[in-house]
Order: sequence, then C-alpha cells, then structure tokens
Amino acid sequence: MKTPIYPCIWFEDKANEAAEFYVSVFPDSKILESNPMVTTWSSSGQKFMLLNGGPIFTPNPSISFYTVLDSEAEIKEVWDRLIQNGKALMPLGSYPWSSNYGWLEDQYGVSWQLTMDKPDGIIDRFSPALMFTGPQFGKAEHAINFYLSIFEHASLRFVSRYGDNQGTQAGKINHAQFMLNGHLFIAMDSNLDHQFSFSEGISFVVECEDQAEIDFFWEKLTKGGEESQCGWLKDQFGVSWQIVPAILNKLMADPDRSERVIQAFLKMKKFNIEALMEA
Repeated sequence: MKTPIYPCIWFEDKANEAAEFYVSVFPDSKILESNPMVTTWSSSGQKFMLLNGGPIFTPNPSISFYTVLDSEAEIKEVWDRLIQNGKALMPLGSYPWSSNYGWLEDQYGVSWQLTMDKPDGIIDRFSPALMFTGPQFGKAEHAINFYLSIFEHASLRFVSRYGDNQGTQAGKINHAQFMLNGHLFIAMDSNLDHQFSFSEGISFVVECEDQAEIDFFWEKLTKGGEESQCGWLKDQFGVSWQIVPAILNKLMADPDRSERVIQAFLKMKKFNIEALMEA
C-alpha cells in the first residue's frame, strides 16, 4: 500500500474561503471536509489541506504547483481567475519549453505554474515544484536522492541540467521529475536572489497506517533536520513535513473525544497512536 502524501497550505484565517475559491476555479473540484481549523478539498482526485494557523507563516514560490490543464481556453480561464488580486511571476505566453505557460502568485500567496504540457504517463493535475534557492541552492539533486531513499514507491523520471556556460548554475538542475508514492514531484535549482526559501507555509502531509510507519518516516526525515510539535518536522533542506496517523481524522470527528485528542497531541512532537487512542 502506498502511504498517501498531499500538500498542506498555511493561512492566517482564510482557509475555508480559499478552498471555496479554488473549488470554483479548478475543474472537477469539491470540498471534502471543513472545520474552523482545517479545510480539505480535491480536484481530479488530488487532495489539498488548508490550515488556519494564524499569521506566523505564509506560502511562497519556493514550492509552487505545476498544474496541467486541458486546453488554451481552460488555461486562460483559470489564469484570469487566479490572477485577480495576485501577480504574474512569468506572464502567460509562449516559452522555449512550452507554447502556453504562465506562473503566478494568487491573492493568498500560493503559486501556480499553468501549462497544457502533461508529462508522459502522469495522471496528476497538480505536481509540487520545489525550488532550491538561497541557502538551499545547488542541493536539488541531493534532496531528490534523499527522498528516493526514504519512500518505498519512488523513482527518478529525468534530470535536465544547466549548461557549462551558465556560471554558478552550471551543472545544477534546471528541471527534474521524480515520483514519490505514485505522485509526481518537480525540483529545480535557482541562484537568483529570490528573498524566500522553504518554510512551514507549505508542507507535505504523510498519512501513516501504524506507529511503525510514523517512527520510520520521522526518523528518516528528521536526519539532519529538526523536530517540531504535533507531528511537524523540517528535513535537512528546510522542507516541512507532517507525519500523521491516518486514524487522526476519525478521532477528531468524534465529538466525545476530539478535545481530549487535541490536548493529547498538543503535548507531542512525534505522534503516538496509542496515546491518542487512550485520550
């Protein structure tokens, strides 16, 4: 069984509003669950978690979502909706790698790369794209190999590098694709002064079936990184992960025990399933 992985986006207090907006923008979308803290939505079967966590963290373009749409008309429609009160990072148009592509940051600070170019054999509409910049510049290849060594269902699709005439970028990754548990991830290096890097603004949730899985991913992903609270951690590249038990949603949905479960996991760094069950 492939352990589910999906993105979590941090909001100050507009998670539900943003989810409703995204469901109205992207085809085949719906709200899955919603409460004052967390709203989940999906599009074409892919899940997103939106978290109301206060003003501490915000998303930035170090992690964007490579988004495959079906036609020029659909790209234009989605672009026009997302760009409202947002900004273009790369205007919608023709580029050497794509005849119709655009990169924007929406009104909530979430970044989307829109294209019609569907990677061969990939069914995902959305693929997280990790930009290794600032103190992480040049580490994309190391990170890919690190992730491939951890996830059982993982493979490298291809790596494209900058040429020898590209200065400090020479030999670094300009575009790589790799698979983790059936989902496509993208990585690139950038030596530009972007004024941002990986943060808790966007994290990846790994849903674990049992304590052995939690222990495994926690140990592997914290190597060279740092532990945080409530199942959160940062890996050695600064990318944030949430290692959570799959049963947590069921426990939280039980009105008779949800508050006790919350109080229990607020005291935890790594989740302890037995302690949650006893709460």
